[in-house]
Amino acid sequence: QVQVVESGGGLVQPGGSLGLSCTASGMIFSSNAMGWYRQAPGKQRELVAAITSGGRTNYADSVKGRFTISRDNAKKTVYLQMNSLKPEDTAVYYCNLRQSWLGREYDYWGQGTQVTVSS
Repeated sequence: QVQVVESGGGLVQPGGSLGLSCTASGMIFSSNAMGWYRQAPGKQRELVAAITSGGRTNYADSVKGRFTISRDNAKKTVYLQMNSLKPEDTAVYYCNLRQSWLGREYDYWGQGTQVTVSS
């Protein structure tokens, strides 16, 4: 059984910084992608950033230059460093693990952590 557990989040003022981390456990294959999605009230869940086990990254345009995703494969952990935060970054942030097995992709999600950017 695969589990994904997030930590971090909270309340921060505009222009501030916050870090999130997410650790996966269980049957984790060496080749996978981990990422962060977010969902604001009344909006669809959207990709924030993702990183493959090989280190290839992908960012939403809205966070490029402000957010940095990284991972530690040995610890099965992904990090999201968020700088220059804006009120529009307020959302529930979900960690995602995606891996393939016998030609099918499987997604595993964390429980979500609230990030609120407000003065």
